[in-house]
Amino acid sequence: MFESAELGHKIDKETFKREVPKLRAELLDVQYDVLQKREFPVVILISGVDGSGKGETINLLYSWMDPRHISTLAFSAPSDEERSRPYMWRYWRALPAKGKIGIFAGSWYSQPIADRISGDMRRSELDERLDDINRFEAMLVNEGALVLKFWFHLSKDGQKQRLKALEKNPNTAWRVTKESYERLKTYGRLQEVAGHVLRVTNTAHAPWIIVEGTDDEYRSLTVGRIVLDAMKRRLNQEGRQLVPVAPPIVHPIDEKNVLSELNLTRALGKKEYESELARYQSRLSELVRDGRFAGKRSLVVVFEGPDAAGKGGSIRRIAGAMDARQYQIVPIAAPTEEERDQPYLWRFWRHLPRTGRVAIFDRSWYGRVLVERVEGFCAESDWLRAYAEINDFEHQLVEAGAVVVKFWLHISADEQLRRFKERQETEFKRFKITEEDWRNREKWDAYVSAVCDMVDRTSTGLAPWTLVEANDKNYARVKVLRTLCERLEAAIEDDGKISEK
Repeated sequence: MFESAELGHKIDKETFKREVPKLRAELLDVQYDVLQKREFPVVILISGVDGSGKGETINLLYSWMDPRHISTLAFSAPSDEERSRPYMWRYWRALPAKGKIGIFAGSWYSQPIADRISGDMRRSELDERLDDINRFEAMLVNEGALVLKFWFHLSKDGQKQRLKALEKNPNTAWRVTKESYERLKTYGRLQEVAGHVLRVTNTAHAPWIIVEGTDDEYRSLTVGRIVLDAMKRRLNQEGRQLVPVAPPIVHPIDEKNVLSELNLTRALGKKEYESELARYQSRLSELVRDGRFAGKRSLVVVFEGPDAAGKGGSIRRIAGAMDARQYQIVPIAAPTEEERDQPYLWRFWRHLPRTGRVAIFDRSWYGRVLVERVEGFCAESDWLRAYAEINDFEHQLVEAGAVVVKFWLHISADEQLRRFKERQETEFKRFKITEEDWRNREKWDAYVSAVCDMVDRTSTGLAPWTLVEANDKNYARVKVLRTLCERLEAAIEDDGKISEK
């Protein structure tokens, strides 16, 4: 895979000096065009062997373009804060906004390659991680990003000579460390692992670009031209480069669905409700204070449902069982300008709880397949691919130790109308009802279809949906609390069984 990067590519200095001024001017022009249009971000990954010119290339791009609109993200071993969250959390937080350029010095590939070389990751685990990465990059491209992945290559002899040359120069000697020579000893293993990684992740939407790193002028001019040409092409491209999405959804011909079969007459009397509420709030309080939860787990709770279904009341009963310092309630409304400049899931990644904490989402990432789908706020291709992206997202949460509990609180259309009228007539509840709520009632059937599709496509073994019969608020609140307790207990008990083995 690296043969073409061991041919001794060179550019003479005179040619380099002649070409650079024009290249720099064009790079600046295209950078400002990207910034002005703010249609897509540019994500540049710089990877490769030690001494191949990764740092020099990054510095050069900074000097050739306006550095105010470029960010460089360097990643080493994860911190305690990063280890307490899903693997991709720190990369999501570093993604550039639309119009900006983000250069990743070390990326989501670095740790898997290092772990595989050291023997800390099995081949099957590596392949699973690479599958996750492929889907992540497909999501970036579907969201509009231009993704450029560079691998700078040196032969083993070339790397040794390069390290010695850097070491002799007082201005570059600091770049060569004892670890640089230690990694030279594992050169063969690196090529084996990197070759596999590049082959598996060399996709049509985010291909690898292998560049020989022996000659500074050749490497710099090559990278500069590739970045320039890619940004020009992306600017001239109409629409986004879309990766294929799931097929159209087929609905049952008998019109029976997961919502129509709910028994909305279920109810609890006041006395039974108060007893059950106290029981499960006490149980939940003990579970989130349990050392086994604090040491390994986090809790992510998602609430969805039609307007006036009782989401807020259920959330208050959960919060009432916990220390306010332990949880965060995240209300989700229309995205801000900052959030619209990022991939759709970005604003949810930023609110994920660390180990031992709880995040309660009052509406969530499911807005894409609900309100955005029904109201036409996104294209069909966007909400169709969102099912797989959401499943990936939740899978990563669970893999990192999160217990993901998702509730759909369902009420009948008649019950919603009764609650709407009650809100209008009650002085301290008027803020809860808007013209938008009344307008949404006209699309009740469209929302039912969207909810059924959502449940069918995203109720997984790791993160199943719990459908709550919510015509009676007492019954709904107790079912929510009971479900939370059961899911947390099951996770803690599973951890105990694993540790015993």
